[in-house]
Amino acid sequence: MAELKNDLLLRALKKETVERPPVWMMRQAGRYLPDYIKLRNKYDFFTRVQTPELACAITLQPIDQVGVDAAIIFSDILVIPQAMGLEVLMEEGKGPSLPKTIQTRSDIENLRTDNAEESLAYVYDALSLTKQELNGRVPLIGFAGAPWTILCYMIEGKGSKTWDKAKQFAYTEPALAHQLLQKITDITINYLKLQVKAGADTVQVFDSWAGSLSPLDFSIYAQPYLLQIADALHEHAPVILFPKGSWYALKTLSESKAAGIGIDWCVSPAMARELTGNNITLQGNFDPSKLLAPIPQIKKWVKEMVNEFGSQKYIANLGHGITPNVPVDHAKAFVDAVKETAFSTQSA
Repeated sequence: MAELKNDLLLRALKKETVERPPVWMMRQAGRYLPDYIKLRNKYDFFTRVQTPELACAITLQPIDQVGVDAAIIFSDILVIPQAMGLEVLMEEGKGPSLPKTIQTRSDIENLRTDNAEESLAYVYDALSLTKQELNGRVPLIGFAGAPWTILCYMIEGKGSKTWDKAKQFAYTEPALAHQLLQKITDITINYLKLQVKAGADTVQVFDSWAGSLSPLDFSIYAQPYLLQIADALHEHAPVILFPKGSWYALKTLSESKAAGIGIDWCVSPAMARELTGNNITLQGNFDPSKLLAPIPQIKKWVKEMVNEFGSQKYIANLGHGITPNVPVDHAKAFVDAVKETAFSTQSA
């Protein structure tokens, strides 16, 4: 395996001193890039995910075109429900849908769990191929959805603003909810270990819908499973937890085996540092909508963000995925601004 020429991300996760903060963007491989849209027009979503050559090509696009410090494998969090035997449909512009939802104990018991992660060989093949093609340019990030977020989709069958059905299931059938969450957790741990084996240098766990829970309910239905994943993986690779909207869990999560925590724009850098006692690497938290502002304004905001977080124990990123309407040169301006800020933060 080629030696890493740019290991900023891994050094930041290990809390080592870096010359400048590393920068990448959630959803950087995909829908805002013209070259991705060409592939999207030719192949349906799961063909792109399940064909290692296509997933690799898409993963590499932002490295070449935007200049980020890490690649994140092109895949989807809903490959886990697929591996467990549920059908997942992905319509362009509409988001995912699961025609058959989980409603009863027998639905949970009928899920495929033994070696389910082995059916995801295409992800490991894509990681191995991408690792080879990167040739040490930047680290490669693997990922999975967090158990609570996956449960939300399995119960609701589609995206939701409020996740009422998922929450109702958790509150009225807590034993079943925990049974399902544990099944998802076990498969996710094995899945991430196999991603690391295939070439992922670090892994991120996306709890996109954690913010739908109150602090108490987060501590019951989300946190224990995030901690299990961090505990199981930390000896294999650094783990980044991203519980969107759950700033109230920062203190507890900062005391876990995770190497980094992603945060959204609803918490200030100063508050995040205070809640975590500056003990963990933070990642975030630029609002993707701000990437639609004029480039000089983007650069000004980015520099302010980096200065607030400080140049150490920090990974510059968005507070959620980049949106399809962001011009490529605006995404590049975000990355360039972080790279340019490095020197002023060093001397600050």
